[in-house]
Amino acid sequence: MKLEDLPVGNAPKPVPYPHFPARWQVFVWRNWEMVPPRKIAEILHCSEAEILNAAVEMGLSGTPVVPSKWVSHGYLTLIRNNWQLLNYGQLLALLDWTPEKMAYTLKEEDFFWSKVGKLKPLCENLRYASLTSAEHDATALLKKNLRKHFPEKSMPYQEPPFAFAEKYAARPSSGGKDKFEFNFIHSYAASCGDVLANADLLDPVPENLLEQYASMGIKGVWMHALMYLLCPIPGAEEYSEGHEKRLENLKKIVTRCVRHGIKVYLYLNEPRCMPLPFYDKKPHWGGVDVPANHTKTICVTRTNEPLEWLENAVKSLFHDVPELGGLLTITMSENPTNCNYSLNKNECPSCRNVPGEDIIAKVITAMERGMHASAPDAKLLAYDWAWRRHRNDTDNIEFKKGVLDRLPRNVYVTTVSEWGKETNAGGVQGSVVDYSISQVGPSREAVEVWKHAQKLGIGVVAKVQINNSWELSGVPYIPVPYLIQEHLDNLAKAGVNGLMLSWTLGGFPGGNLELLTASPEEVASRKFHKEAARKICEAWKKFSEAFREFPFHVGTLYVGPMNYGPMNLLHLEKTGYAATMIGFPYDDIGGWRSIYPEDVLEDQFRKLTEGWKKGLDTLAELEPLIREGERAEYEEIRTISRAAYCHLRSTYLQVRFTRARNNGFDRAVMKECAREELELAVELHKIARADSRIGFEASNHYYYSLNDLREKVICCENILAELNQ
Repeated sequence: MKLEDLPVGNAPKPVPYPHFPARWQVFVWRNWEMVPPRKIAEILHCSEAEILNAAVEMGLSGTPVVPSKWVSHGYLTLIRNNWQLLNYGQLLALLDWTPEKMAYTLKEEDFFWSKVGKLKPLCENLRYASLTSAEHDATALLKKNLRKHFPEKSMPYQEPPFAFAEKYAARPSSGGKDKFEFNFIHSYAASCGDVLANADLLDPVPENLLEQYASMGIKGVWMHALMYLLCPIPGAEEYSEGHEKRLENLKKIVTRCVRHGIKVYLYLNEPRCMPLPFYDKKPHWGGVDVPANHTKTICVTRTNEPLEWLENAVKSLFHDVPELGGLLTITMSENPTNCNYSLNKNECPSCRNVPGEDIIAKVITAMERGMHASAPDAKLLAYDWAWRRHRNDTDNIEFKKGVLDRLPRNVYVTTVSEWGKETNAGGVQGSVVDYSISQVGPSREAVEVWKHAQKLGIGVVAKVQINNSWELSGVPYIPVPYLIQEHLDNLAKAGVNGLMLSWTLGGFPGGNLELLTASPEEVASRKFHKEAARKICEAWKKFSEAFREFPFHVGTLYVGPMNYGPMNLLHLEKTGYAATMIGFPYDDIGGWRSIYPEDVLEDQFRKLTEGWKKGLDTLAELEPLIREGERAEYEEIRTISRAAYCHLRSTYLQVRFTRARNNGFDRAVMKECAREELELAVELHKIARADSRIGFEASNHYYYSLNDLREKVICCENILAELNQ
C-alpha cells in the first residue's frame, strides 16, 4: 500500500495554535515524555540536543521519562495529538508504522476514521527552525505562565500512565446475591482493533484483572472479532493471514478466563464487508456499494454461499474452542455487513423485495446453527441495536417483534434498556438511543420487546452502562449509585435473564459494579462507620439527582466536550471544524447542542454542575470525621467525583465561552470562563498526575496527557492576555 492511498477526505487547512510562538513547538510539547527526544528530532530534521534545549526553554523536563507503553497501548492518543500537526508520512514515522497498519486502524479500530472526522488536515512537512528574537521572548513568557501554575516539582507523574493495570486484585465479596443469571462486560484491557492477533503484546484479559472481575461477580467478558480473520473464506484465503495465530491466542484467552469462572463472548458484525479486490474473485457476494468505506456490502439473498461459509466458520470456531461462552451479534448499523445494515437494501436487486426482518433472521440463524452444532450450551446474543424499518422511526416495537418471530427459540435478544425512553431536559422533548446513565431505564419499547421474547421462549438480556457512558467516560465510573440501583431494580422486576454491563467503555473492574450484589447503603456501611456512611450516601444522592439534569441526546454524547473536559482548547476565532464522534470537540457548539437551543444546553450543564458541587461540599464537610482505616476509600470517592466535576463544569464553561464569542464577542463573559477553565485544568492536572485511571478509556486510550492539560492553561493565559488588550 502506498502513502497516497490513505484516506484524506476534504483535507482542510489545519487549526492554528497561537498560544505557541512556533508550530514545531506544539509538536515537541504534545509528544514530550510520550516518544523519545531522538524520535522528535528525527521527525523535525534536527539534532536531539536542539530538541532538548527547545523543551527546556518552554519549561519541560530536560531529562524526560518516556513510558514505553505510549506507542504500544496509547497510539490513538498519539495520533489524535498529532492529527493537526503532521502529514501521514511524518505520523507513520513517529509511530514506526506502515501505511497498511494506519489504514487498518482507521477502518477497524472502533470507527477511528469517523472519530478523526473522516478528513486529514493538509499538513505541510513540519521542521525545526531557530526561533527569532521575538519568538524567544514569547517562549520565555510561555515558560513563565507555565511555572506560575506548575512549579517544577509538580510536573512529573506521581503514578505513571497505564499503572492502573498493575493494581488489579481480588476484592472482598459483598456476600450479596446477584439478581441475574449471567452478565458480561467489555474487558478494561481490550482494545477494539485486531485483539486476537496482538494478544501476546496487548493482553486483553490479564490474570489480575480477571481475579478482580471474578471477585466483583463478573461472569463474562466480550471482545471484538472478525470471522474471516479466524476462518478463511475458501478461494480468498489471502485475506486471512495469521488466522492460526489468532485461533491459538483465542484458545489461551478462553482457557484462562474459564479458570476464573468467566466466559468469553465474541462480538461479531457479520458477514463483514471485504476489500474491493475480494469482489473481483467473488462478484456474487457483492451487494451495495459503500464508497465511504471503499467496499461493498455482502449480499445474503442472491446465493447461499456467504451464509453457508458463515455457518461453517462458526461451527469450526466452536469446535476448535468449545469453551467459548457465545457470540454477541449486531446485524444493523456499525460496519457494512448485509445489504440492509444501513437501511439501503433497495439499492440491491436481490434484497430489494426481501423484508428487513428476514435478512436479519437469516444471518442470526446461520450463526446459531453453526454455534449450537458444536457447542449446544453456548449463548447466541442477538443484539437489536438499530433494528428498524425506516431511518427516522421512533417506535420500533413491531419491527423488532417481527424479527423475533423469525428467530430460533434458543437465542437471547439483547436490548438497550433505555432505548426510546422519552427525555425532557430543559423542556426540550427527545428520546434516548443508548449510553445513558442519567436517564434511567428500561423504556417502554425495551419492556414490550422483552415481553414478546418471553412469550416466544426467547431469553432476554438488558444492555446497560453501569460504570460510565459517553455522557462522561473520562472517569472510570460516574459516582451516581442511586441511579444505577434504580435501573437494576427495574430490570429485576422486568424478569431480565442477563446483563450486558457495558459497550466498549465502562469495563473498569470496580466502581458501580459493587451494586450488582449490594445497595449503596450496604456498600457505604462496609467501608465507613455509621455517620460517615450516612454522609457518603448523602453525597451520592446529590450526585445522582444532579446527573438527571444531563441534556441527553446521542448527538451531544458523541461530539460534545464532556469526555475530553478541560483538555479541549478555547479559541478566540472559529476553527471552522465540525466536532467529531468521541474525537475532536473543537468549538462546534452547533454540533454539541444537537436538539437543544444553545441557552438550554448551557443552562442544563450549569444546573448539573451546581448540583454536583453540593455533593462535593458534603464530601468536604465529611473529611474531619474520616478514620484512618477509611481514608483510602474516602479519597477514592473524592478523586472520582472531583475529576467528574472538572469534566462536566468545563463543558458548561466551553458552551458559555463559545456562545459569548459567537454572539457579540462578550469579553467579560469570555474572560470569566477562561479563568475558571484555567483553574479546572490545574485541578484536573493534580488529580490525573496521581491517578492513572483519569482520562483513560479502553477504546480511545487516554483523552489527554498532563502536557495536554498544561497546554490548556497556556491557551487560557494567552486568551486572557488577548482579551485584556
